[in-house]
Amino acid sequence: MTSTPAELRARLVAKLAEALEQPIPDSTARRIHGAVVLPGKATAVVGMRRAGKTTYLHQLRRERLARGVPRERLVYLNFEDEQLVGMSADQLHLVTDEYYRLHPAAREGIAVTWCLDEIQTVPGWERFVRRMLDTERVEMFVSGSSAALLSREIATAMRGRAWEVLVHPFALDEALRHQERTIPADPAFLSPAERSSLEREFLDYLQTGGFPEVQGLDAATARRVLRDYVDVTMLRDVMERHGVSNVAALRWLVRHLLGNAASPFSVEKFFRDLKSQGLRVSKDTVHALLAHLEDAFLVRVVWVESESERRRMVNPRKIYPIDPGLISVFDRSGRANLGHALETVVLLELERRRAEITYVRTASGYEVDFLARYPDGTVELLQVCADLLDHATAERESRALAEAHASFPNAQCRILTLRAETSEGVAGATVQPTYEWILAGAMSAGSVR
Repeated sequence: MTSTPAELRARLVAKLAEALEQPIPDSTARRIHGAVVLPGKATAVVGMRRAGKTTYLHQLRRERLARGVPRERLVYLNFEDEQLVGMSADQLHLVTDEYYRLHPAAREGIAVTWCLDEIQTVPGWERFVRRMLDTERVEMFVSGSSAALLSREIATAMRGRAWEVLVHPFALDEALRHQERTIPADPAFLSPAERSSLEREFLDYLQTGGFPEVQGLDAATARRVLRDYVDVTMLRDVMERHGVSNVAALRWLVRHLLGNAASPFSVEKFFRDLKSQGLRVSKDTVHALLAHLEDAFLVRVVWVESESERRRMVNPRKIYPIDPGLISVFDRSGRANLGHALETVVLLELERRRAEITYVRTASGYEVDFLARYPDGTVELLQVCADLLDHATAERESRALAEAHASFPNAQCRILTLRAETSEGVAGATVQPTYEWILAGAMSAGSVR
C-alpha cells in the first residue's frame, strides 16, 4: 500500500489509539519456565503456527496490567493489519514518534512494553528493534510466523540482542485449565476417584493433543483441523519459503515422520525407500527437508548422546511431532499408539523445562529414551513405558537404566508410565505416572514473568 507520510501518520495514530483503547484479549495462561525477559534484549516468541504465540503476547500485557503498569504503556501492533501492510524499516520510526507524541511521559518511569506481532513483514525490522533497545526505556517482544522468525536468523539479525521463548501447544495442565477442569493441588496424593478421572483426561489429551483451537472439538473435526495445520506448514513454511520443488518427497517425509513418531529415523534408509518407490531425490535434499520441518517446529529431533560427532551423525535420530494429537492423524497402523504419544508428551515437557535432550544407546544395545540436562545442572535419565506391569518389561527397563547410569553416575533415574503402577522390580529408579510428573513440574514452574 503506497501512502504519503501524512496518510501513514494518520493510520498509525488510529492504530495506536485502537491498540490502547481495546480490552486486552483474555485467554488461558501459558506456562513458561525460566526468564522471559532479559535486560537489554528483545524477546522473540517463536513456535509452530496456531500454537498460541499471539495470545501469549496478550498474556504478557495482562500480567503487566495486573502489576500496575499503566494501560497506555502496553502497546500491541499486528503488522499484518491491512492498514500497516507495506511499511518499510525506514518508516517504523513513525510508530514510536507518534506514540511518544501522544504519551510524552512514557519516556520516564516504568518501561513501555511493545508487542510487535508479525513484525517480519517489515524488511529490516531488526535495526528498528535494536535502536529502540538502545535509545528508549522499553521491553520489546516480537513474534511472527515460523516461516520468517527462525531461531538462527533471529540470532544473526539481532546480533545477540534477542532472547528466545518457545511456545508449544498446550501441556496437560494448560489443556485442563482451558477446559475449566479441576487440577489437583497435589497430584501425588489422589483419591481413587480423582486418579481415575485424571487418567481418563490424560488419555483424552494424548489423543487430542494441545493445539488450543482443537480443544473441545469432536474427533473428526479435530483431525481435519490438525491436518490443515500440517498442510499450511508444508506450503508456507517449507515449500514457499525454501523454494522446495520436490513436493512428493516432502509429503512422503511428513507422512513417514508423523506416522512413526518416537521411532529412529535414518536419512540413508529413507533415501533408499524413496528410490524404491521411484521418487528421484538426493540424500542432501532429504537432510534439507528434515531441517526445514524442524525449523518450522512441526517436528523435534533428538540425537544420540555421544562426545563423538561422527557417532552422532551415523546413529539414527529420533523424531517427534510438536504435538501428540498429530500422531493419530497420520498413523496408518490402526493402533492407538499410546506409547509413542506418551514418549512425545515427555519430550515436549522436557523442552518446556528448557532441558538439553539426547537419547542413550548403551554398549549392550539397550536404549534409554532421554538424557536430560536441566538449566540448574541436574541430570536425569528418563525411560517412558506405557505398561510396566509385565515382569519382563520391568526387568528390561531397569537393566537399560542401570547400564546407562553406569556411564552417567550423577544422573537421577526415572521411569514414566501411563498409569499409576507399582515400582516392584525396578531398583534405583523413581517410577511415576507421566501426568503426575507433568503437573508437579507445572506447580514448581512459578509464575510467568
